[in-house]
Amino acid sequence: MVMDVLIVGAGPTGLTLGIDLARRGVDALVVEGADGLFPGSRGKGLQPRTLEIFDDLGVVDAILAASGPYPHRMVWKDGVRQGEQSMFEKVEADEGTPYTAPRMVPQWRTQEVLYARLTELGGRVAFGREATALSQDADGVTVEFADGTTLRARYVVAADGGRSAIRRALGIPLRGATVDPAPFVVADLRLTGLDRDHWHAFPGEDGSALGLCPLAGTEEFQLQARLARDAEPDLSPDGIRELVARCTHLTAEEVTEVRWASGFRARAALADRFRAGRVFLAGDAAHVHSPAGAQGLNTSVQDAYNLGWKLDAVLRGGAPATLLDTYEEERRANAAAMLELSTGVHRGEVRRGRATVQLGLGYAESSLSVETRTVTGPVRAGDRAPDGTVDGVRLFDVFRGPHWTVLGATLAGARSLPAAPEPYGEGVFLVRPDGYVGWAGTTAAGLREYAERTGASSKA
Repeated sequence: MVMDVLIVGAGPTGLTLGIDLARRGVDALVVEGADGLFPGSRGKGLQPRTLEIFDDLGVVDAILAASGPYPHRMVWKDGVRQGEQSMFEKVEADEGTPYTAPRMVPQWRTQEVLYARLTELGGRVAFGREATALSQDADGVTVEFADGTTLRARYVVAADGGRSAIRRALGIPLRGATVDPAPFVVADLRLTGLDRDHWHAFPGEDGSALGLCPLAGTEEFQLQARLARDAEPDLSPDGIRELVARCTHLTAEEVTEVRWASGFRARAALADRFRAGRVFLAGDAAHVHSPAGAQGLNTSVQDAYNLGWKLDAVLRGGAPATLLDTYEEERRANAAAMLELSTGVHRGEVRRGRATVQLGLGYAESSLSVETRTVTGPVRAGDRAPDGTVDGVRLFDVFRGPHWTVLGATLAGARSLPAAPEPYGEGVFLVRPDGYVGWAGTTAAGLREYAERTGASSKA
């Protein structure tokens, strides 16, 4: 039996893609080498653009309920508060941007929400299935697993992390550089002696630093520590307790529980290719970020959201297979920009705020972005399609779902509104299923040809 899509990895990338394909009726399976979902907090920041995606996928209410705003940073020295600092430059809300501030939610909780939505839609995750090798031909891909079994699919998506077995099997290099020579530790723990209203920061004299951030919606704190360059991280519970006692005014006994810990070195790396034949790389399998600025998980969700509608359009919508070439074209350039941004935040060169919320990302240079107007307005082909209202109807309510939307004209197979909101400027706009303007024109001339090329008009 050959399925349509096999997704390797049940992290945020794989689960997001699984949801998008499940709601489209695509025959897909998510496989995960571990016996369950990832247990740690690692990626805890969800940017406004990701919240818009989660709105479309039907999980934003659950995410908002499970999350909270980022607290101010409280700096300590010798057990004395030195004052608090805002973590983010404020981004003002308007009708086009309903979400402007990032939300904090531990990665394990985000994955629980996504997993619940996937199963609600009839999607599946097969745990304990470690992919080890693959082969492909003109018709599909065969993936081999550690238990000796195989599965076959028309397409495979590697969402199996920075050490991706699928990427290695394809022989695609992940090239980059170390962002910071110091080792880092991240851990989830419970403690007493600190309030939960601040992100507590304990800078060291030697360039080391430790932070304790209360994780919204839980009783836990996330520890992030930059160690001395030659230090060897001790990730045992006693090692984490000793680290807290050494770097803060707290005692080891005030750390009442260590639930998860991991060590890493901050790195920025990008895969040479995001596609090899019928196999696609997404998320950390394609790009590895410094955690500073909360760009990695969010960029990974964008990968999945970009690829899902394209796979559906080729598999079920009659679009030419060449549409799938635009995944690498659009996402690799975007990931490269996000790697530069997250590195800048890590080094203190970029402030968290307007630059990091991902609302300004777009695909203006993509071959899928067709702008036919000689005089353009504020919104152009390739731009994120802002929210707004037309005749009392909210655009994001109309966009929600796996379809295309046309503003200012009609198109078979797409939802339509009689005009675009005034802030868009004048023209006809065809909005892709992932919320970006694909085509814009003064009139609808040329709209149908574009729609046929992209699969926008092939399904009623």
